[in-house]
Amino acid sequence: MCVADPATEKAPFRKLSGHDFYRDVLGSPKYVVAPMVDQSELAWRILSRRYGAQLVYTPMINAKIFALNLSPKHRDKFFDITHAEEGGPSDRPLIVQFCANDPHQLLASAQAIQDHCDAIDLNLGCPQEIARSGHYGSFLQDEWDLIYKLVNTLHTHLKIPVTAKFRVFPSTEKTVSYARMLESAGAQILTCHGRIREQRGHNTGLADWSKIRAVKEAVSVPVFANGNISFWEDVHKCLEETGADAVMSAEGQLYNPALFAPVASTAVDASGMTTSALVKRTYGEGIYMPHAELALEYLDIVKSLKTKTALSAVKGHLFKLMRPALSREKDLRERLGKIVGPDAVHQYIEIVEEMKKRMDRDEVEATGKSIDELVTIEPTTGLKLLPHWLAQPYFRPLTHLRQVDLES
Repeated sequence: MCVADPATEKAPFRKLSGHDFYRDVLGSPKYVVAPMVDQSELAWRILSRRYGAQLVYTPMINAKIFALNLSPKHRDKFFDITHAEEGGPSDRPLIVQFCANDPHQLLASAQAIQDHCDAIDLNLGCPQEIARSGHYGSFLQDEWDLIYKLVNTLHTHLKIPVTAKFRVFPSTEKTVSYARMLESAGAQILTCHGRIREQRGHNTGLADWSKIRAVKEAVSVPVFANGNISFWEDVHKCLEETGADAVMSAEGQLYNPALFAPVASTAVDASGMTTSALVKRTYGEGIYMPHAELALEYLDIVKSLKTKTALSAVKGHLFKLMRPALSREKDLRERLGKIVGPDAVHQYIEIVEEMKKRMDRDEVEATGKSIDELVTIEPTTGLKLLPHWLAQPYFRPLTHLRQVDLES
């Protein structure tokens, strides 16, 4: 009879959980880019990591659509396994997000991708009408039995952890009970968006950090805080006030992908920027890069990838990045909006290069003035606007209060 040598036997697989997973697999990230439909695609994830992001999520994938079509060509539109770039060594750590209302479809979809990411996230926060009609996102938040089953099915059957991103309830007590239910179902990280389901669009308003803090104090797994992040200073204010393990940004990071790059950031220093150039791009404790330069860098990444980047994503990024100047450079805005076809990326580059020339011109005309001297006040919100050649937050005025949406 042969006896196995214990020294040569493989140790049983152990799936890390909670803080062990957060520390040993993800690397204890503090700065997280949110899952964003048609916007947190591979090219944007690469750019984000260059400017301080430590963890990035994929755009939300509909588990039903993914599960019901087994064609690799179809699935590659959502997560391109074929070219081995998404989820590859340069795309980690990575969490893939799904929306779902059927545990079996969710599990089948997650199992198809689990070898190419570090965790699977369940979207319980989307407040859009498409989520209502599709019966997912925040429109599941009153169906706790179903949500428990969705999370627990992944927790029980996947090789990697499951996480969940959700919105708060009007009541702190109900929000805390909801978070505890998600934890008991097996969620190993909870991302708490401090807005209720009805806060969206022009009714977005401010996120309630006190509810995020209540969640953090009530659960034992890591908690990411989402909401009200527009400037570098907001990041550490949020961490302090919520006690969260990390801060997640969505819209704020789309308008300024260098949001997570502080003045001393090695990511920015590594670009070869001179001290004088760095000073001209410093406001408070953050870095605000020329948006045309960021746009060209993003387009260069798009061109370099085998993985196809949807032109709708490219156009969306360019409009957001260059928003401070497009209202002035109306001819470029019009040209940008009309671009279609297989030569689109080349045409985008031409427009952005022209934008860079104009922004360089405007910056030269302001020589001798610091950013602080060039900052103006937006009359309808009372908030500060940086020079129009720099990537910066976009503030959406509310219709009923003189507050602003600091982040979607």
